[in-house]
Amino acid sequence: MHKVKVGLRPIISKINMPTVLKTTILPGDSIERLFIATQVGEIFYIGNGDVRTFLDIRPRILKLGASSGGYDERGLLGLAFHPNFYYNGLFYLHYSVVGTQGPGALPGAFESFKPNPCDPNTLDLKWTDRDIHYDHIDTVEEWILQSNGSPVRRRTLLNLRRPFLNHNGVNSLNFSPETGKLVLTTGDGGSGYDPFNLSQDDMELAGKIIEIDVNKKTLVDQPPVVTRFNELPVPIQETLTVIAKGVRNITGLSFQRYYDRYIKYAGNVGQDLVETIFSFVHYQPIPVTRLVQHFLMKSEPDQEEFINLGWRGWEGALPTAILTACSANPALKEKTIAYYEDAIKTSTRRLQPLMSYYHEDSRSGKFKATALTGVQPYMGNEIPGLTGSVVFADLARAQEAQLPVRGALAYTRARMDCKLNDYSMIETDDPFGSQSAYYVSLGTNLNQSRLYLGVYGSMKVADINQGTVFEIVP
Repeated sequence: MHKVKVGLRPIISKINMPTVLKTTILPGDSIERLFIATQVGEIFYIGNGDVRTFLDIRPRILKLGASSGGYDERGLLGLAFHPNFYYNGLFYLHYSVVGTQGPGALPGAFESFKPNPCDPNTLDLKWTDRDIHYDHIDTVEEWILQSNGSPVRRRTLLNLRRPFLNHNGVNSLNFSPETGKLVLTTGDGGSGYDPFNLSQDDMELAGKIIEIDVNKKTLVDQPPVVTRFNELPVPIQETLTVIAKGVRNITGLSFQRYYDRYIKYAGNVGQDLVETIFSFVHYQPIPVTRLVQHFLMKSEPDQEEFINLGWRGWEGALPTAILTACSANPALKEKTIAYYEDAIKTSTRRLQPLMSYYHEDSRSGKFKATALTGVQPYMGNEIPGLTGSVVFADLARAQEAQLPVRGALAYTRARMDCKLNDYSMIETDDPFGSQSAYYVSLGTNLNQSRLYLGVYGSMKVADINQGTVFEIVP
């Protein structure tokens, strides 16, 4: 692979944090329009240079940034249009609900937890009194665009209680072109190092990739607020299947057509060492009713059926490690395996990554990562060096100088031999001047021939109107 150079053409600027970028065709329209969902709860659409508000749910969104110095990972996190949206007007939202702020599941800052391999008590924490010790509630809802052009909420699909403010997923709702089902990606619940090991627990909704059959009617008007599958009413359980577990925090599931099949890509955000992209073609989702049955019978389902991304024992291609500064040499860090038993337990069950890229990498042509923020296939021809590849964005490459901050774009390609792949940088023009530019989201159009990049001038959602959306062009 070689370095590709692209331009960034601005589409809209001075907006709030652009978390979801995708296109659709409105009922009765003939133009494919770009939809932009902001973390604070606005959804805009653009076509022929025209910018309009599609929906504003800011009053429904929990107050962001108040308890974390302006930084936040809650808010409007997912937007997906039904495959038949043009005819039925149905679309789906995932967001953090106003008025649900709790004290958190553990005392201290939201990322303060670190396991201590010398203290077994830190390796087996339990999330207790969940109705009291939680951070907030997320909801997944079905909405409909009425014939008068006004969107209204139809029903609630899930209400999820979350232990911490971070790792709630982003671009968390996407429809599968294979099954027609809505795919929900949930992070591990937050803090650092998954303190309660929710991602590997088959009963926990946290740390999973879940399919929802939205065509099944549950007749449950208001689903209960839950954290575990067995707490759901049976009619809701019957709409759910689980594709994968072992998720830390995921940037949604994307699909690339390969002959008569689809390659699925899942970008898993790392802890301290590595960012990872997983890919798979074949999978056998497990019905939640079967998982609950195994739980009640105190038996284990066939783990061969689960796709397991390996967290918390594995951070991408590496065993999860704790970093400690070396007192004799501050430039170096000691790396200790955080969860040895977890790494052993999942070593043969986990899916091998397609590609990992690292927070420290001295190789030529590479960059020091911060956090993976988007993964999208590119099937267009306008940028021939990228055709058929998988493009990904990182929040902010580490640099020697403090300012200005720049995100990173790079690409890799699918491979069929299951070996760990490498990547190449995408060089861009620099329209940012002295302004910081965090790359916060990546999107594509319906046939994946165009790519869109969401950029923000701050890491803090409380710093308003610093967002710009670009199209990535030759």
